[in-house]
Amino acid sequence: MEKLPNLVKNDVIVTSSQQSSASSASGTPSLFFYTDDDSLEGRFNILNDLRETEKLCDATLQVGDETFPVHRAILASCSPYFRAMFTNGMQETEKRTVQIPGVNADVMKQIIQYAYTCVIDTNPSNVEAIMVAGDKFSVPGIVKLCKEFIMSYLTSQNCFRYLDFAREFNFIELECEILRHIKVNFDEIGLVNPDVLTLHVQEIERILSADDLNVKNEELVFETIIRWIDHDPDDRLKFIGRLMYCVRLGLIPTDYFLENIVNQKYVLNNPELETLLSSAWDLLYELDKTSGKDVNLNNPLVKPRVPNEVLFAIGGWSGGNPITFFESYDTRSDRWYTHAFVEDNTPRAYHGVVALHGLIYIVGGFDGTSYFNSVRCFNPVMKAWKEAAPMYYQRCYVSTATMDGHIYACGGYDGRWRQKTAERYDPMKNQWTLIPPMHIARSDAGSSSLDGKLYIAGGFNGEECMNSAEVYDPRTNQWTSIRPMEKRRSGVCVVGYDGFVYALGGFNGIRRQADGEKYDPVQKSWIPVKNMYTPRSNFAVAVMDKMIFAIGGFNGTTTIPHVECYDGDSDEWYDATDMNINRSALSACVVKNLANVRDFTFHGNNVSGGTDEGSQDERTR
Repeated sequence: MEKLPNLVKNDVIVTSSQQSSASSASGTPSLFFYTDDDSLEGRFNILNDLRETEKLCDATLQVGDETFPVHRAILASCSPYFRAMFTNGMQETEKRTVQIPGVNADVMKQIIQYAYTCVIDTNPSNVEAIMVAGDKFSVPGIVKLCKEFIMSYLTSQNCFRYLDFAREFNFIELECEILRHIKVNFDEIGLVNPDVLTLHVQEIERILSADDLNVKNEELVFETIIRWIDHDPDDRLKFIGRLMYCVRLGLIPTDYFLENIVNQKYVLNNPELETLLSSAWDLLYELDKTSGKDVNLNNPLVKPRVPNEVLFAIGGWSGGNPITFFESYDTRSDRWYTHAFVEDNTPRAYHGVVALHGLIYIVGGFDGTSYFNSVRCFNPVMKAWKEAAPMYYQRCYVSTATMDGHIYACGGYDGRWRQKTAERYDPMKNQWTLIPPMHIARSDAGSSSLDGKLYIAGGFNGEECMNSAEVYDPRTNQWTSIRPMEKRRSGVCVVGYDGFVYALGGFNGIRRQADGEKYDPVQKSWIPVKNMYTPRSNFAVAVMDKMIFAIGGFNGTTTIPHVECYDGDSDEWYDATDMNINRSALSACVVKNLANVRDFTFHGNNVSGGTDEGSQDERTR
C-alpha cells in the first residue's frame, strides 16, 4: 500500500501519522496542503547536516561558554528576532560571533534544532524554559509544541503549578486551556490536589462559581469551600458568605442540606447566611413537594452547570415506523432536548451510532424497506451532515464500536442472511477494510471495546437467541471465542465499563430481560449484575459521568421512553428523565469537549423541546 504523503501546514511538516491527532484536537478534520515530502524532508536533512558539520555556516551564536555555528538565513526564516538581528544594520549584522543573553545553552540547542528540523525534544524538566525562549525569540511553532506537551502531561497534581507558570509569562492560551482542564476534572482535582487549599479567594470563587465547572454534585463544591476555610480559618472565615453563593444549594439533597450544611460550624447561626439558607430551604421544600416539576432552572440556586459530555440518541422505531428523531440529554439538568433542525433526512432503525474525533457516525440500519450499508456523519459544531464511505455489506441489527481511532461494524442482517463478516473504518482515509469474520454469524448482538480489544456477545443467528461471545484482538488480527454468557440475549446492549464488559437486558426467546452480567477479562468469567428497573431489548446504552445509561427500547409490550443509569460505585440503578417519545431500535453515543456544548443542553434550550407521544403498541422481534 502506498504511504500517505507528509503534509505541510504553517511551514511545519505534519506527517501522515500525525493527522489523526491534528483532527481530534479541533473536533473536525483539518485542512492540509500536500507537498513533495521526500524533497522537503531531504532539504531539511541536508541543511541540518551542513550545520552539524559546520559547512557554509556564516555566523556563530555564543551562549555562555558554548558556541553554535549556524546559517543566518535559516534562523532568520524561523524567527523575527533573528531576522531583525541579522538584517537591522547594527553590529550583530556584520559580526561573525553573536552573544545571545538570557538563555542557557541546552535551550538554545533546542531553538536551533527546531529552526532546522521543526522538532524539539521536550520533557518535564525543560519544557518551561524552552517555551519561554520560544516566546522570547518569537518562534510561535515552539510555543505551540510546548503548550501541547504541557497539556498532554497535565495531571490533577501538577495543574496549578503549570497554571502559575502560564500566568507568570503571560501565556494566555495555555492559561485558558489549563483552567478548562481544572474545571472539567474538578471532581478529582478538588479532592486530591492540596494546591486548591492555597488558592486566593478570587481564584477559588472564579472556579467554583463557573457554569462550566464539571461536578456531578454540588456537595463537592460546598466541601471544597469548607476545606479551603479550614486551611486558615482566622483569615478566611470572613469570605464564607461570598463563597456560599457559588454553591447551587437547590441541587443538593434535602437530607444533606439539613445534616451537613445547616449544622456546619462555620454556617450555623451565621447571620450573613440567613437569607441564603432560608431561600434554599424554601426551594428544597417546594422541590420535594412537587418532585421537581415545573422548577425554574434559571433560578441561581438550581441553575444547572454546563456538562462536559452530551448524550445523543438518534433514530429508532416509533409509532410503527423508523424515525429521524434526534435528542440530546443534559445530565446536569436531567432533561432531554429535541433538535428537529439537525435531523438527518433518512429515517433509520436498528443502526449503530458512534462518536469519534468529535463527530457522530450513523452506521447501517433499516428504513422499513431497505437495508443500509451507508454511513452518515454529523458534525455537531457545524450542525451539518455528510455522507461517509459505505460499508462492504448491508447491515441492519449491526453491532458497532470504536477502538484506536477506528469504527468497527460487526455482523447484522442484510435482508437475506445473518452476517459473520466484520469491517473497520479509518476516518482519516474515509475507507472501510474487511477484518477476519467472526466465528458465528449474528445479528442484534452487542459490542464494545475494552483495553484495546473488541468484544461482541449474544444476538440472533436466524434460528435462536444466543449466549455466545467472542473477542477480536487487532494485534493478532484474530477472533477468539470466550466463555458464553449465562443467559441468551438478543437485542442486548454491551458496553465496556470500569474494567468489565457489561451485557444488559435483551430477549431470551421468551421474554425481555431486566437482568445483566459482566465479563471479567482477567478471570474469564461472567458475573451477574444488578437488575435494571425495566426489562428491555433493542435499547441504547452509553457511558457518561462514569455511569451506564440504558435508554428506551422494547419491554415486550410496547416501545418505551424510559431512561435509567447505573453507578458502579454504589452498585445501584437510578431513574433518569424519560426521552420525549417512546422508541426502540435506537442508538446513542456520548460526545465530549464540544465547543458549542450549550447548544445541546439547558443553557441553549431554556424550554424543553419535543412532546411525549405516549405509548405505541408495537411489537418487534
